[in-house]
Amino acid sequence: MLIYKIFRADEQAAFEAAGETLGAPIDIQDGFVHFYAADQLKETCAKYFAGAEGLFLLAVEADTLGDDLKWEVSRGGALFPHLFRPLKASDVVWTKPLPLGPNGHEFPDDL
Repeated sequence: MLIYKIFRADEQAAFEAAGETLGAPIDIQDGFVHFYAADQLKETCAKYFAGAEGLFLLAVEADTLGDDLKWEVSRGGALFPHLFRPLKASDVVWTKPLPLGPNGHEFPDDL
């Protein structure tokens, strides 16, 4: 099962340069890297990234993260995936731009 992370352009550039990351400022503050299941992605993007340009969408295979990935209750009582270690470049299955269109962010067709 793929889980997803959204990064701003500067966060993505820093991740690519370092090869790993503790995440965005909110991730560092909370002590884990926030991820989203496919059915949580669009709502999360609209809530926290509305109008933001230059976003990137990263996909990670949840099963490869082992015990460092925990599904915890969050918004609306739903279980959200949280990674309790740095995200490594080798964890990422693919990265795609998440362009801002006239009706919000345009997600890949296969989501």
